[in-house]
Amino acid sequence: MSEVTGDSTGEMLRRVGGDTPLLEVRHVVKRFGRFAANDDVSLKVMPGEIHALLGENGAGKSTLVKIIYGSLQPTAGDILWKGEPVTIASPAEARALGIGMVFQHFSLFEAMTVIENIALALPEGRVTRQLADTISRVSESYGLSLDPDAHIADLSVGERQRVEIVRCLLQNPELIIMDEPTSVLTPQEADQLFVTLRRLAAEGCAILYISHRLEEVRALCHHATIMRRAKVVAETDPATETVGTLAQLMVGNEITRVTREKGKLGPEAILIKGLTLPSQEAFGVSLQDINLSVRAGEIVAIAGIAGNGQKELFGALSGEERPERADMVIFAGEAAGRMRINERRLLGAAFVPEERLGHGAVPGLRLTENVVLTRHGTGEGIARRGFTRFGRAGRIVEKVVSLFDVRKGVVDPEARSLSGGNLQKFVVGREVQRTPKILIIAQPTWGVDAGAAAVIRQSLIDLSRQGAAILIISQDLDEIFEIADRIAVISRGQLSAAEDADTLTPEKVGLLMAGGAEKHGVAAA
Repeated sequence: MSEVTGDSTGEMLRRVGGDTPLLEVRHVVKRFGRFAANDDVSLKVMPGEIHALLGENGAGKSTLVKIIYGSLQPTAGDILWKGEPVTIASPAEARALGIGMVFQHFSLFEAMTVIENIALALPEGRVTRQLADTISRVSESYGLSLDPDAHIADLSVGERQRVEIVRCLLQNPELIIMDEPTSVLTPQEADQLFVTLRRLAAEGCAILYISHRLEEVRALCHHATIMRRAKVVAETDPATETVGTLAQLMVGNEITRVTREKGKLGPEAILIKGLTLPSQEAFGVSLQDINLSVRAGEIVAIAGIAGNGQKELFGALSGEERPERADMVIFAGEAAGRMRINERRLLGAAFVPEERLGHGAVPGLRLTENVVLTRHGTGEGIARRGFTRFGRAGRIVEKVVSLFDVRKGVVDPEARSLSGGNLQKFVVGREVQRTPKILIIAQPTWGVDAGAAAVIRQSLIDLSRQGAAILIISQDLDEIFEIADRIAVISRGQLSAAEDADTLTPEKVGLLMAGGAEKHGVAAA
């Protein structure tokens, strides 16, 4: 592959900023001991360019952008800003140069207002009427409408992302790094974000765009740098590629397509009846009269924007939170609502939470120890007569590593040493490998590359066709439509009726996610 050569794109970028790159990374190496996270990486970003940085999990993307943003220092190599060598010792120095970053996981204080959160990131750090007017003006100008006095806790995820972007814009960046910006947005919110990014690019602001959603990369980005195993392996114009060829460049081979056929349905394995659960957190969401059933051999997905009750629902199903009545949650015919998590596991249930590090796995424990944590009470022989059988746990780890291509540097590493995507593959694989009768899984492929996502999704389909009842809680509509048999939507703690996936459209689900159930005539379950 070669660099962008299309006349329209090239001429546009030269008009915006000439031929000198805004940012140039030359032969950067970053080592952690003997491990090279970046190995002779070079990259150029032009003014006004939307430049995609692609790669599978562990390819080195996060390390590279941390170096550009000053969070890490390179072992070797150079960084040039507007043609001049620079040393970026900290994020503050990056911002002073004109480099901003919008992180995948928001850094906002929920108890504070929009203006208070934005003021914290500005040099003056003061809440003033002038700042409120500036926020209103800038947000309206870029189609990111915000109320400066609104509390973050009261905002949707899409509105919270607007706060992050406006906060970044008020620092007058010339380059904005965006990490998975659409992973928590509805299709409508994503479309509005693209309008904003295109306007910023037209005004000369460069965007370094990290995403695993390759269709949006093709539609939005002028150029793509593709990394694999710490090296740059290709430069291309994504508009001239297909999703398949981009994915193949990322992983080095052809991505196996997920295959889904209607399976034979068995009896009701998960039954949620009138589940009502007041939130125990100040800014949590209370569940209100939720009803849903999942049969053996079926995959039912719950779509929704983050912060609409997903965490509370997962807690009620896993046993971390317990409703008033046991019969509000029924697993395999047993009233499980008041059971603890290990009691539910003994019924054949398995659980994969949204937060993989700290909830799905203990950061400082080794992989074998993390296996013991979820298997010791399931009757599988991990713990016997007061002794833990780490040899058996180690064999489970190796099987998961092999089946799910979990990449690790040592035989039994600590969970926190794995990249986010590899840890996700391990946590999902650890539970799927049990062949449970019931699987409750939140955000199964969040932050994983196309190849890993295909492996995880196919494993869920295969598990369901073996007779498991699977309930997926996800914000990824592409994922939901690829693997779900039926789809429901959660909004403000209420659940719509589950409908056949073949009769729904992403647009309709997106409207329901934004709270349009009543407006669009969808009955509550």
